[in-house]
Amino acid sequence: MTAAIAIILSALAMTLIVGIRYLISSGAFALATRAVRPGLYTGLDKQIRREIAWSLASAAIYGIPAGVVAWGWQNRGWTLIYSDLHAFPLWYLPLSVLLYLVAHDTWFYWTHRWMHRPAPFRLAHAVHHASRPPTAWAAMAFHPIEALTGAIVIPALVFVIPVHVGALAFVLGIMTLMGVTNHMGWEIFPRFLWRGPLGAWLITASHHQRHHAEYRCNYGLYFRFWDRLCGTDRGIGGFADGEDRRRVVAGRAAARGSTRHQPGRQP
Repeated sequence: MTAAIAIILSALAMTLIVGIRYLISSGAFALATRAVRPGLYTGLDKQIRREIAWSLASAAIYGIPAGVVAWGWQNRGWTLIYSDLHAFPLWYLPLSVLLYLVAHDTWFYWTHRWMHRPAPFRLAHAVHHASRPPTAWAAMAFHPIEALTGAIVIPALVFVIPVHVGALAFVLGIMTLMGVTNHMGWEIFPRFLWRGPLGAWLITASHHQRHHAEYRCNYGLYFRFWDRLCGTDRGIGGFADGEDRRRVVAGRAAARGSTRHQPGRQP
């Protein structure tokens, strides 16, 4: 098998893994939402289908660079990923996880904030904000341009920051967990976490929900450090219950119908 074919197969395999991971994680939390908050996603079926379609497209954009880097790590030693637990001191394991999360959060904050400028918002980021309100399926609902900015960061970091393969898997797990739970429309974590001292620095759904409601604030992914430093942190927000959401959906449908049937407009 030539290297080119092997790289293509690795990219396809990683795309499949990312797509299945998304379907399992978002699907599990969507089911949990239906059990714990029945009716919360009522009337959002069309939106959810759109979120799934965009997310599966994003899976390929995330999977391709990850597959190429995975092949290079296994076959050419391109990266600083290591599998020998004793290659670095054990204290470096948690430190490497923290370094990756801080680096990823920094990249996310500044690219996310840039995407809220008028031109990139209209071009790309509006796709994500079309999820109003967001659901557990919206975690990867990105325009390809936005997906590309997210897809390159972890593959790039493995070339500059040494990381054990298990620690890297843990980072990817946190990334998936926070991406899904931040968009669920309700707070899954205990109150002492997001209302207590840790909540002043960690981002959960209560913080990110306010971003989706107000747009020009709360840009971070894991930590509130950059938001607080740059004056874009507006604290935690509230959640609409299922009845509130049904009224919003019904109101939008009525508004669209009214617009279509205004005099002088084509039906």
